[in-house]
Amino acid sequence: MNNRKRTGIITAVLGIVAFMALFNAGSPTAIIDWPVETYMGLAFTIGWLSNVPNWLAYVLAAVVLILIIVGFYKIGSWVYGLIVRR
Repeated sequence: MNNRKRTGIITAVLGIVAFMALFNAGSPTAIIDWPVETYMGLAFTIGWLSNVPNWLAYVLAAVVLILIIVGFYKIGSWVYGLIVRR
């Protein structure tokens, strides 16, 4: 594993943690429950705003979270590439 991949993984982890912190700000939920609350809150938001069936809201919430993780990974590896000029 090279440094570019490591930087992408670290950025993805920090990005998803920041997203969970933003999504759970002001909630009295324990930090250990933040991933589940983020997923459920995102599914609720998608279902409520778009009036889709429940199963589709859960699938779309999972896809959105995966896309957020992949996006942060790509941004982190891209920034590392800019820094080292490779």
